[in-house]
Amino acid sequence: METLPAPLDALSATEGGLSQFRVASPLEISSLLRELCDGNVPLNLNANDGTVYTTTLWTLDTERGSIGFCADVADTRLQALLECEEAVVVGYLNNVKLQFDVSHLVLVRGARANVLSCTLPREMFRFQRRSSFRVRPPMRNSPVARLRHPEIAGLPLSLRVIDISIGGCALFLPSDVSPPRPGALIQQVEIDLDDDTRFDVNLRLAHVTAIQNDGRGVRLGCEFLRAGGDAVRALQRFIDHTQKRGKLLALD
Repeated sequence: METLPAPLDALSATEGGLSQFRVASPLEISSLLRELCDGNVPLNLNANDGTVYTTTLWTLDTERGSIGFCADVADTRLQALLECEEAVVVGYLNNVKLQFDVSHLVLVRGARANVLSCTLPREMFRFQRRSSFRVRPPMRNSPVARLRHPEIAGLPLSLRVIDISIGGCALFLPSDVSPPRPGALIQQVEIDLDDDTRFDVNLRLAHVTAIQNDGRGVRLGCEFLRAGGDAVRALQRFIDHTQKRGKLLALD
């Protein structure tokens, strides 16, 4: 799943325009923001100079018309973001991409926490379309991805594959392991889906998402980088077979 802001200018020129994606109701906007806040969902704040600052929503004050993000004053990207004073926020709720603009960013230092405060967004955009079909591997096959943590030297990981497509996969990371930052490159990953589908590939971590109703871990959304022809063919066969099996089971 893409973590960069969707090109609103290009989408506005398509049939249906932005109206099919826009959320303008203050009540619905507040509800979505509350879900982001309560779920501690990772959010990417994209500044116009290319800076990307990953954080979570800390506060929501509808009466004052403001929201606040957790702020790490030791992170140099925070200062770059403050100089821009505005950003595009991108995050995911249940595989649905949410996007909204924030402006007048101000750092508020407090005794409990430092908060990046800004005005409440007047509109949001919700994108539910996928670039490729995803399937969930059968749990009985124990589908896993074997890799080394890109930011903790020497730490091997064997992570359950939640779902997979031709373009990427989602992995389950237990809560006792610190997640890598979005954008991290994960090299030489072994994907083992079943006895007939094993391949090696490099991944780029696109986003880290809290799994609702499950405090034991997070979802790592990963993109495949230049997967080889053999890997793509094996993966396509696996997806086709999984789809057919799902349709047959639905008929029973």
